[in-house]
Amino acid sequence: MSWPRDDAKLERVRALIAEEGLDALVVRAPDNVLYLTNFWGMKGYEAVVFPREGEPVLICLEASAEDAEHTAWTRDVRFLSGYAADDPRPPIARTLELAQAAAQEYGRIGLELSLGTQASDRMVGEPTTFTAAWFDGFGDPADTTPLLARARAVKTDQELERMRLANEIAAAAMEHVRPRLRPGMKESQAAALWEGFVHGEGTGWQGRVELALGFSLVWSGPGIKTFTATGDLPVQEHEPTLFEIWVCADGYWCDHTKNLCPGDLRAEYAELERRLLDVYERALAHCRPGASLAELDRLIRDGIGEAGYEGQPSHPVCHGVGARAHEPPYAHQGGDGVMEEGMVLAIEPGIYWEGGGGLRVEDNFLVTANGLEKLSPFPDGVVCR
Repeated sequence: MSWPRDDAKLERVRALIAEEGLDALVVRAPDNVLYLTNFWGMKGYEAVVFPREGEPVLICLEASAEDAEHTAWTRDVRFLSGYAADDPRPPIARTLELAQAAAQEYGRIGLELSLGTQASDRMVGEPTTFTAAWFDGFGDPADTTPLLARARAVKTDQELERMRLANEIAAAAMEHVRPRLRPGMKESQAAALWEGFVHGEGTGWQGRVELALGFSLVWSGPGIKTFTATGDLPVQEHEPTLFEIWVCADGYWCDHTKNLCPGDLRAEYAELERRLLDVYERALAHCRPGASLAELDRLIRDGIGEAGYEGQPSHPVCHGVGARAHEPPYAHQGGDGVMEEGMVLAIEPGIYWEGGGGLRVEDNFLVTANGLEKLSPFPDGVVCR
C-alpha cells in the first residue's frame, strides 16, 4: 500500500539533523530506508541520502523501479543494476558509488556507525551486509544512529496506524490457531499454523497491507525456555504452549508473547500465571509519560524475585517497537531515560523453571497522556480452549 508522505516524521528528522550540525544522513539499514522514504527493498542493496534541506535521494535496484514508483515518498530515485556485464563487483559497490555521488554536495555527513541490529529486507533469508568500503567512503562521518533512535522512539499518527495493522494480524492469527491447537501436534506444526495465517491472510489485510510476514518461536510445556529454536516436541494438553511472535506489515512490526492451552491448565501453572500477571499489572501501572525506564526494569525484576524466582528473567523486559521488532528505548536498571507520550513499548516479564517450563507474557503498549493503551486485542496470560 502506498502511504501518504509522513511530514511530521520527516520534519522531526530534519530538526534533529540541524540540531546535530549535520548536512545530510546517508543510511542503508532497511528499516531506516523505510523510515525515511517508505520504500522497503527486496535485497538490502538500497541506500538513502537524506539532506537537512531539499529532496532525498533513494538508491535501489533497477528491478525495483515499479515498487519505488508505487511506494517511495521521494521522486529522486537512482538505480543500480543487480548484474552489470562490465562490472564483476557485488551490487553494493555500485550502491556506494551512487550514494557518494548524491552526497558529494553536502558537508558534514552522518552514517549508521553504531548500528547494532537492523530489520531485514523483504527477502528476509539472506540479509545484506555492507563492506568496510561503505564506512570509509564518506570522509569523517558522524554517527547518526543515536539521532535516528531519538526520532524513531516517538511514533507519528501514521506509524501508529501501521503498527495497529500488524497487531491486528498477529491477534487474528492467534484466534485462528486457538481452536486448532491439538495435544500431541509438534511445536513446529503449531508455529506453521500461526505463520501460515499471517502470510496468507495478513497479506492484503483489509486492502491495506501489501506484504505481511510472521516470525515465531513456539514451545510447549517443558519446551518453554528463554531462547531456543522451535522444535518437534509435542504440544501438551494441560500446560501452556508459548508463542513468541512478530508480525511485519509493510515494514512496521509488533512483538508479542501469547499462550494457549488446549485443555485445563495444571494447578502449578495457574499459580505461576497468577504471580506473573501480578508483576505484569504492577509494571503497567508504572508506565506513563515521565516514568523512569530504569525503575520499570527494577520493578519487574524485584517483583519476580519476590515471587521466588530471583535473578529472572535472563532477557530484557522492555524495549521499543516500530520499524524494527526491537528498537530503542530499552529499559535497564543501570541506564536512564524516561517514557514519552507516543512511544510504543513491548513489556515482557517471564519466569522459567530449571530444566524447562515456565511462562512469559508480552504485549505492545502505546504511552498516552493517561497511561498505556494495549495494542493487541488478544488476551494476556494463558488462554484455554
